[in-house]
Amino acid sequence: MANIAVIGATGKAGSRILKEAADRGHQVTAIVRNASKLETKNVPAIEKDVFDLTAEDLKPFDVVVNAFGAPFGQEHLHVDAGNVLIEAIKGTANTRLIVVGGAGSLFVDENKTTRVLETPEFPEMFFATASNQGKNLDILQATSGVNWTFISPSALFAIGQRTGSYQTGKDNLLVNSKGESYVSYEDYAVAVVDEIENPKHINERFTVVSES
Repeated sequence: MANIAVIGATGKAGSRILKEAADRGHQVTAIVRNASKLETKNVPAIEKDVFDLTAEDLKPFDVVVNAFGAPFGQEHLHVDAGNVLIEAIKGTANTRLIVVGGAGSLFVDENKTTRVLETPEFPEMFFATASNQGKNLDILQATSGVNWTFISPSALFAIGQRTGSYQTGKDNLLVNSKGESYVSYEDYAVAVVDEIENPKHINERFTVVSES
């Protein structure tokens, strides 16, 4: 059993990661600004803004999941929140950071020259989020002294079914048997908790795809 904190536990990804971890018997704490919005009840909560978190706050946890969602128009906060957590976790001895990333920084070609967000069909409204989540990954890759994993979903990240089945890759966008790059929030949460229980991607990014 791991002692896990989920930042942004009221969001689409965070709420499902919190539930998945709790359902599997882990000790789970929600770090949120408003605990009354939590869908999973009977879990302890710390009401604190991500930007106010310190090493002292995070030290008790084996794993901290960063599922922070930046508001529209303030997408740079993905970078700022990421930096706050990097600094805080540098001050802990054994806490691991898992980041809910985006698909935009995945590559679409084998030579890794073009990322999803650089393709012509990438929606303009998501560009700022994708590019700032990508910067967070770049910073993590250049950082030492932090045990981290960055998990990118598929291009279509949607509320769906928990099948418990998914495929993984590293830095390239995946597609399923139907040729779709899709993962449900529920199966993504399964992949996150699987990685917590059985670490396979220390200090690297991986991605997941599932059948729709």
